Amino acid sequence: MWIMVAGPYSAGAPDAAGRAANLRALNAAALAVWRKGHVPIIGVNLALPIIEAAGPDHYDAIMMPVSLALAERCDACLRVGGASTGADQEVARFRAAGRPVYVAIDEVPAA
Repeated sequence: MWIMVAGPYSAGAPDAAGRAANLRALNAAALAVWRKGHVPIIGVNLALPIIEAAGPDHYDAIMMPVSLALAERCDACLRVGGASTGADQEVARFRAAGRPVYVAIDEVPAA
């Protein structure tokens, strides 16, 4: 399966160091998904290079639209970390479509 890893990136991270720590946590969860035999997808990892090319003024116009578009194409979601409006929006897409939402890596079935 293609499994979106949804969690905080900028939420609760007032500076670049906090955002970097959040991204490391998302990537660590993605590695765990990979080790279960699935393809992990993180919206932030796709959106950030586009935002870098467009400039930081375009963050809001790119980040969530890209992440939500990815959510439409994935088979399931792993929700990690703390509070995040964006991650909750991604999870809502999965639930509305009746696709699985896991809240712990142990819930993700082996491929």
